[in-house]
Amino acid sequence: MLSCKQATALMSQEQDRPLGLMERISLRLHVLICNACNNYRRQMGILREACRRFGSGGTP
Repeated sequence: MLSCKQATALMSQEQDRPLGLMERISLRLHVLICNACNNYRRQMGILREACRRFGSGGTP
């Protein structure tokens, strides 16, 4: 089982590269049982979308 530190590192890495099968499975399992990491992952998605919209000149 991944630690929260390992899980957040993988979440950052998945922004830059596709994760391998075992990485995806390990991360998914961790996020299913860890509310803090689940929230962190959702927040990363919200920030990424906000940056994408800001960069394209879209409205929030």
